[in-house]
Parts: sequence; C-alpha cells; structure tokens
Amino acid sequence: ENRTPIRFKDLPKHLVDALIATEDERFYEHSGIDLRGTIRAMAYFGKKGGASTISQQLAKQLFHKEKTRGIERYTQKIKEWVIAARLEKQYTKEEILAMYFNIYDFNNNADGIRSASRIYFGKEPKDLKIEEGAMLVGMFKNSSLYNPRKNPQGVINRRNVVLAQMEKNHYLTTKEKDSLQKLPLQL
Repeated sequence: ENRTPIRFKDLPKHLVDALIATEDERFYEHSGIDLRGTIRAMAYFGKKGGASTISQQLAKQLFHKEKTRGIERYTQKIKEWVIAARLEKQYTKEEILAMYFNIYDFNNNADGIRSASRIYFGKEPKDLKIEEGAMLVGMFKNSSLYNPRKNPQGVINRRNVVLAQMEKNHYLTTKEKDSLQKLPLQL
C-alpha cells in the first residue's frame, strides 16, 4: 500500500471541519454511537441519511470491509457499535480522526490522506486549499464513484455538497461557500 500515516496535528483544520460537517455532525457529542442519527435512520429506513458515526466507519474499515445483507447486516451493525464504543474509550477524538484519515483508500494507489493529497494535488495535506480538502472528504462517500479521474463532474457535485455541509455547520460563510463551489477541479 502507498500509505504514509499522518498525525492529527498535521491535518488542516478545514479538512477536519469538512469531515465532521459531512460525515458526523455530532462527532464531539457522542461516544461512538449517535443515538439520534440511529433513530432517524431507523424511522426513515435509512432513506434520510446514514447513522454511522466516524468511529463506526473506522471500526468497519479496520475490522471488516465487506458489505453484508439481510440479518447479517444487523449483526454487523451491532459489532460496529461495540468496536466503535471501545475505540472511543481507548483513543482520543483526535486520534480517531487521524486513524480515519489514514486508513481510507482514495483509489489510484492513494491509501490514506497524505498519499491522496500527494497523488491528486502534489502537496502535503497541511497545504491543501479548502476546495481540495472538500473534494477528498467527498470521496469518503464512495471513492470509486467519486474518482476525480473517472467522474470529474460527479466529484465537483460531491465536493459542493461537502462545502454546503460546511456552511450549514458554520465552518464557512455563504459567500465563501458560493465562491468555492464555482471553482473547477485543479488536479
């Protein structure tokens, strides 16, 4: 794997903000399981957003990457809850975020955020612009579908969703979001 781990302190704030705004708005408020998100997902049968926290997604990446169906899906979810709760007891929130950024496969031989930053933008993560970080965070949804080399328009659309989530969560002003959304991909 082309992976070079990075520490939390070497991640730009806007990259962390983008991840939290998009993947787990209540990340600092829960202990691995977002009860409110879980109830919402169950009430709408998963049609109004997922319920997996960053800690649950990390648990899945670390211990089982394959998708399950039927009753196995529910047993898998329970295992994710248990592992996520243990991760939250064992590690700080910052360590969990760093692990999450370091473990993800961004495709094109880009394993982890440092490799992805180098491969897609030719720079270290600390040097990423907001729109570049938003593009990489957008890839967490599905790096095969949102691959900038194969689906540039889809990637721009997904990046713009991330920027909108950052505005919604008060990490960006409306003016900043609007100007960043107009920018083309600069790989």
